[in-house]
Amino acid sequence: MEIQKKIEEKIIAVLKELSINAESVVLEHPDELSHGDYSTNVAMVHAKQQGMRPRDLAEKIVAKLTELKNFGELVDISKIEIAGPGFINFHMSPEFFHDSVKKIAEGKTGTSGLLSGKKIFFEYTQPNPFKEFHIGHMMNNMIGEAVSRTLEFAGAEVKRATYHGDVGLHVAKTIWGIRKLELKELTVKDLGRAYATGNTAYEDDSQAKEEIVEINKKVYEKSDKEINNLYEEGRKISFEEFERLYKLLGSHFDFHFLESEAGPVGKEIVLKNCAAGIFVQSEGAVVFKGEEYDKSLHTRVFINKEGLPTYEAKEIGLAELKDTAFPSDYMVTVTANEQDSFFRVVKKAIELLFPKYEKRIVHLSHGMLKLPSGKMSSRTGTVISAETLISEVEEKVKEKIKDRNFDDATAQDVVSKVSLGALRYSILRQAIGGDIIFDFEKSVSFDGDSGPYLQYACVRAQSIIEKARAENIGGELKTAPASVSNLEKILYRFPEIAERGALEYQPHHIVTYLIELAGEFNSYYAHNKIIGVGDPTSAYKVKLTAAFVCVMKEGLKLLGIEVPARM
Repeated sequence: MEIQKKIEEKIIAVLKELSINAESVVLEHPDELSHGDYSTNVAMVHAKQQGMRPRDLAEKIVAKLTELKNFGELVDISKIEIAGPGFINFHMSPEFFHDSVKKIAEGKTGTSGLLSGKKIFFEYTQPNPFKEFHIGHMMNNMIGEAVSRTLEFAGAEVKRATYHGDVGLHVAKTIWGIRKLELKELTVKDLGRAYATGNTAYEDDSQAKEEIVEINKKVYEKSDKEINNLYEEGRKISFEEFERLYKLLGSHFDFHFLESEAGPVGKEIVLKNCAAGIFVQSEGAVVFKGEEYDKSLHTRVFINKEGLPTYEAKEIGLAELKDTAFPSDYMVTVTANEQDSFFRVVKKAIELLFPKYEKRIVHLSHGMLKLPSGKMSSRTGTVISAETLISEVEEKVKEKIKDRNFDDATAQDVVSKVSLGALRYSILRQAIGGDIIFDFEKSVSFDGDSGPYLQYACVRAQSIIEKARAENIGGELKTAPASVSNLEKILYRFPEIAERGALEYQPHHIVTYLIELAGEFNSYYAHNKIIGVGDPTSAYKVKLTAAFVCVMKEGLKLLGIEVPARM
């Protein structure tokens, strides 16, 4: 990142000498590695206003930059040339890459620190007590964890939060279902069955619906001893299960917010602002008419006819709870895109109530995780739990490694890390937003576009380093190969890729980079003898392999993927 900023600064300085004022320039990597390591279209951007052809302006810029290079100010650049209609390409020197490899191999993978000083409140996962932790929660968790890690890598202070619907109709439906099914010793599975039973009755049976609505009131009021006991037991079972799954998924949360806490805060705020006209009475409820502020919005209920705060009002209360707990520059919430319209309306209402939140609230929306059999649904009782899916993937991995003669502990480590790696990769490999159809066979493949492929490339490289150590190769670097490989040219780009992933909230950029990096390492390994006793360049090749391992592990760590010792 330092060299990129240095080149940008020199280009701006040269433009100033040519009487061109530019606050910034675009410096990118050419699509083809043979075209150089950096490229800028600055001549094409400014040529017209100078009354020049882009290539003529490019020649003037290159001449000035070459002077700087000759005076030792751009020593890391070996060549500057003009391409096409006026692109300026920069080729970094072999010494630059050699120094870069040494630093990376020492664990200095780099970070831009672009977000240093920024505070970010990051909410994700949001499983509801009294319902199963399904594959949608798992998907949300894996996205949220990856984005959180990239933000931290870029220097931000991130506080993780999850938000639980511990009150509401889903709770009442579950309690009704527990009674209907006469369940005694409750388990997580029982809660799922009870919810499905209660939800079906709520939609199909008017009498049951009235009973569930009444239970909902009593949950809020805490006025019925039996309901209170069922509520407390179900809540306890749910949160114990969530903590177990968070540990399995490698997540931790700094804050756990509850709807029962956010509801009263939100309700009070809504009622206080009825007089101001932001909220209005409508058929016994309190609503916000979003379309009056933006035609793309619509009316939503914030307090229902029973006088209870809805999800919308609770979201207002949650914003205030977050801001009190950890004042931040941005409050990011990750949800499925089914909630897009809900968040647009609520965001507008919050910003009208509290202008301090303008441009601070970020909604990161993702699609659905679907299996070949179709979309799962907790409403119909066909929910697929996260643990069920993880177990199915684990069985696939066990089958793949059954002939590898691992001891039990090693096999379990491989199965656990490869299974979760396969799932994370499948979810993070594409831009956040679209639906994902999970392919069991492709996800656990050790070849090609998969998480296990990246893990295997890293394990293979680690084994090379171990063999080199046994041959006492890998100490002082006396000689580097005469030519620079594509592997070296890609390795040093890692901080830039991670930064882009953070700024765009899109970890798929890291996935794409790691796939390219692994491909280049495998190609390098196929065409070069890395360990060669008596080969003066062998120590450097081993160091290059170590640099690959450092970047691969760091990149996978940002995605939440662990690398087993063996595969």
